[in-house]
Amino acid sequence: MLMLCICWGSQQIAIKLIAADVSPMLQIGLRSAFAAVVLGVYVLHKRGLAELRDGTLPAGLLVGALFAGEFVLVALGLNYTTASHMSVFLYTAPIFAALGLHVLVPDERLRPLQWLGVVVAFGGIALAFLGKGVPAATAAAPNMLLGDFLGLLAGAAWGMTTVAIRRSRLSEAPAAKTLFYQMVMAGIVLPAFWAAGPAAPPNWTALAVASVLFQCVVVALTSYLTWFWLLRRYLASRLSILSFLTPLFGVGFGVWILDEPLDASFAAGAVLVLAGIMLVSAAGLIQEQWARLRAR
Repeated sequence: MLMLCICWGSQQIAIKLIAADVSPMLQIGLRSAFAAVVLGVYVLHKRGLAELRDGTLPAGLLVGALFAGEFVLVALGLNYTTASHMSVFLYTAPIFAALGLHVLVPDERLRPLQWLGVVVAFGGIALAFLGKGVPAATAAAPNMLLGDFLGLLAGAAWGMTTVAIRRSRLSEAPAAKTLFYQMVMAGIVLPAFWAAGPAAPPNWTALAVASVLFQCVVVALTSYLTWFWLLRRYLASRLSILSFLTPLFGVGFGVWILDEPLDASFAAGAVLVLAGIMLVSAAGLIQEQWARLRAR
């Protein structure tokens, strides 16, 4: 799980590192298309064409559209903001997922501790946005406010993807199939957005090739399948707590590799966002541990 957090924390940096040579939209589209082909071969080999006629197609198209929309927003946002900022705002997804499930799933009502987490997280988001007047941040990305807002919308789209999966027949479908729907839609939509836009043709330097291969093989395929494999064998609440390290790695790599500025208001806001996410996602575990301490 720690290796997955490092991998996910580095993906925005890998995209931003070669953004001048290959458009972020094209990078994400290519990695999604690669993963879709590999997963398609796997799903068809395991189940055959009947696997695509089990009634999950409508839900799969919806989930795939939300997933593609999330990464369209990420790709657009990375043109305006830093990779470290995108790492934090994208990972607000659990907050939006919890709110969506609270409204749509009676068994997923938020507890008081989770509501506190929502308030803390949105307070952190507000604080992070307040620092856009800092000279270092403005010099690094003049339209950072727009990029950060797109990152927040991407987090909301990711959260709604989780809600859509939980509310549909995909909640009982094999993980590889759900991921297949997502990658197919992203592999179609993002290259289409890139082709329709004014982006320059890609410049395939050695670094660009290495970055795209890393994103295809490690990020889009191996890491997601490993995540689903872990979820089948370990408690999701414990894994979720460890996943909070991902934005920290994202910020650290952005500052270290890309020399991105780290202003005080964003750092404080990021801490509050992560604290809020932890309260929302791990409320049950926190209350369980508190009850054990009181019983001693």
